[in-house]
Amino acid sequence: MAKSYVLREHPFPHVQGKRRVLVTGAAGRIGSFFAEHSRNLYDLRLMVRGDEEKVDEIKAYGEVHTCDLSDLDGFTRLCGEVDTVVHLAADHRVDASWEELLPNNIIGTYNVFVAAKAQGCRRVIFASSVNAISAYGSNQQVRSNDPVNPLNLYGVSKCFGEALCRYYANREDVSGIALRIGGFQTFDSLLDPKMRIPRSVIITPRDLHQLLVRCVDDLRLQFAVFQGMSNNRFTNYDISDARELLGYAPVDDAFTVPDDHHK
Repeated sequence: MAKSYVLREHPFPHVQGKRRVLVTGAAGRIGSFFAEHSRNLYDLRLMVRGDEEKVDEIKAYGEVHTCDLSDLDGFTRLCGEVDTVVHLAADHRVDASWEELLPNNIIGTYNVFVAAKAQGCRRVIFASSVNAISAYGSNQQVRSNDPVNPLNLYGVSKCFGEALCRYYANREDVSGIALRIGGFQTFDSLLDPKMRIPRSVIITPRDLHQLLVRCVDDLRLQFAVFQGMSNNRFTNYDISDARELLGYAPVDDAFTVPDDHHK
């Protein structure tokens, strides 16, 4: 079976100073957490729609720019002198229709790669989803190199983004890493009896932050697909390649709530 990653013949060179990282969807739950905890690691450029609740909060973490993914010219300008694009913006509704998903998840994702290529960005990290492979069910061990198997059109849109990652890595020399992010949940939310996301797919904020940082800092990969889950003791999603290739070392287990669980 084909590998889910491609190593570069020559690693990227180390950089002096901070990398400039552009984050789309920076006022969302994942984006704002990443920005808050990465502000001292990177020179952050934070893209927002402008109407999100956390826009004012994230101004302390980096440059905040209002832009829409449909504005290719505007987004291309945002990519200027950027090393890595962390593309988190999307329509996240698993029950969304094709017409609803098309502007952000298809056209918008395409625009991200076009802009990154035009400005010479080194890498795009694409926020894929466990929904790209969720149709396998809970009885099969799923690895990163297994064929995509989406359960809904939202998952289909994430498969499209993964394919763009590979195309741009192979044909346009833009390194691409796709992360199949599971359920992004704090331990407080896991204690909520109304929470219905299976614990087997959970990734905590600090584990996802670590995974994203390792993807930004990696110098060897031209392309990869990784599955983004915490160190959950009962799971059918294999994360061994992320451990091996990135040094990902998740510290949380969604089936065990630690005493310092307010994270």
